[in-house]
Amino acid sequence: MKYICQCCGEEKEDWPALAYNSPYFYSCLSVEEQKNAELTSDLCIVEDSEGTHRFICTVLVQEVNDDCRDLDYGVWVSLSEKNFNEYVENYDNKEFEAEYFGWLSTYLPDYDFEESIPTTVIVNNDIGRPFVFPHQSYEHPFVHDFYNGIAKDEAEKRINRVLNKE
Repeated sequence: MKYICQCCGEEKEDWPALAYNSPYFYSCLSVEEQKNAELTSDLCIVEDSEGTHRFICTVLVQEVNDDCRDLDYGVWVSLSEKNFNEYVENYDNKEFEAEYFGWLSTYLPDYDFEESIPTTVIVNNDIGRPFVFPHQSYEHPFVHDFYNGIAKDEAEKRINRVLNKE
């Protein structure tokens, strides 16, 4: 969709959101194991020998320093049983707002992830999917880029990679 940007006055085209259709944990399961899991576009539950793992789909907005547009990601985070159940119970309640602790459960191809990143999940059902913010104190290049922004060239490289143009 093309439009005239209110920020710079130039004609722009929206960037697609870089969305992941499942948490990384789910994608590592065998086909047989996936049959025993529940996955929708917003929720995922996986039961294994270690217990039950619960995930929700969220939005992460990456600032692009040298452009008026931001890069949107559809990423997954894991929640505790209590927070997941509260979120599910209030899924259709437009007035529901909450803040949860979660672990980033999508590993973006531009970074190495040896462990999950702690996040804050902000739920405001009136505006749509929850937003996720990595904890600023956590030392990781992804967290650094989230709080300091990335270049337009880097954003376009990521989009092209996802669209298989690179």
